[in-house]
Amino acid sequence: MRIRISFALAAAAAVAACARSGPPAATPAPVITIHAHDYAYTAPDTVPAGMVTIHLINDGPDLHHANIVRLDSGKTAADLDAALAGKGPLPAWAVLLGGPNAPAPGDSATAIMALTPGHYDILCFVDMPGGIPHFARGMRHPFVVTASTANATPPVADVSLTLVDYGFEFSKPLTRGPHVVAVRDSSSQPHEIEIVKLAPGKTGEDFLKWMADPKGPPPGTPMGGSAMQAPGTTDYIRVDLQPGTYLYICFVPDARDGKPHFMHGMMHTQVIE
Repeated sequence: MRIRISFALAAAAAVAACARSGPPAATPAPVITIHAHDYAYTAPDTVPAGMVTIHLINDGPDLHHANIVRLDSGKTAADLDAALAGKGPLPAWAVLLGGPNAPAPGDSATAIMALTPGHYDILCFVDMPGGIPHFARGMRHPFVVTASTANATPPVADVSLTLVDYGFEFSKPLTRGPHVVAVRDSSSQPHEIEIVKLAPGKTGEDFLKWMADPKGPPPGTPMGGSAMQAPGTTDYIRVDLQPGTYLYICFVPDARDGKPHFMHGMMHTQVIE
């Protein structure tokens, strides 16, 4: 009996030692803060590889987002300069990863994503006022992702959102309070989601009219979301929703006819009690 007890104690000690010497515990994703101005970003020039939390603060009077673009095939910011000067669609080596979509002036938005080592750029595709994309006014910021041993893991999402042609497919309806939403584009072209809390009595059509001619107070408060994502990519966003009516909308131009996706029906309102 003493032999059996001794063996059991030794086994328990070995299990405890293995647990202590196992892989290190995951660490929170480092926070990368980006300040958006009219029309420039203040942001780091280098970022560690792995999961990162991107926190966008809108310091300007206009709407801005932080669309993260990975430059594959050894391309750099200079190559992207040349591609953007052509005014055509982005080349295949410029991969849209999402990022914090546009919060209202003075507010902020957050997205979490995985970055691999290489060259990247932050672009603002918002084109209001005036119809000129903000990156054409100089609103972009190249950065380099460096190798890292960080062990941050993806956040635990309580809701999944699939971007499709042309709609938003939630795993379950959003409710009041904080959420982590995993946003994945499963279509054949880029999509986004911008979340707007509509003012009482206002509709999505009211918000679109204001965007076409932004005079007077907006009929809703932009809260962010996930900026343009390429097919197959996943972005995570944090939202905290209070009771009200919310507009979910995609402004990305269609790959076939150039019309914004909301004109194909990619806009939806939800009342949250």
